[in-house]
Amino acid sequence: MIYTLDQLEGVAATLIKQYGHKPVWAFFAPMGAGKTTLIGQICKQLGVQDAVASPTFSIMNEYEANGQLIYHMDWYRLADEAEARRTGVEAAIDEADLSFIEWPEKAPALLPDHVLKIEIEILDPEHRRIFIPS
Repeated sequence: MIYTLDQLEGVAATLIKQYGHKPVWAFFAPMGAGKTTLIGQICKQLGVQDAVASPTFSIMNEYEANGQLIYHMDWYRLADEAEARRTGVEAAIDEADLSFIEWPEKAPALLPDHVLKIEIEILDPEHRRIFIPS
């Protein structure tokens, strides 16, 4: 799926419709691809009232939407899987109704088997492509 920033609302709606039953979403993309922006739009459509911001420094942000616990994690600053474990990301994934993870490649062994992998590719300054491997 190829999209621009002004089509993000529709992209988020499509992802929710097709994959909303998946409890863990891992976003693989280079810096500046729009991971946080897309997650923000997904959260908004799920009913999150809080402003969704990148958890780069806090590692994890917690949101609530319609009785669901949502964790938005950013593993970019984690050195390795051991540090990720110390921050409690495994327990958070187990506890949450829905988890969104940026930079999951920093601790791939901590991803559950049932994870939805979303790859975002930068095509040019305005266009992105989402690919979901089977």
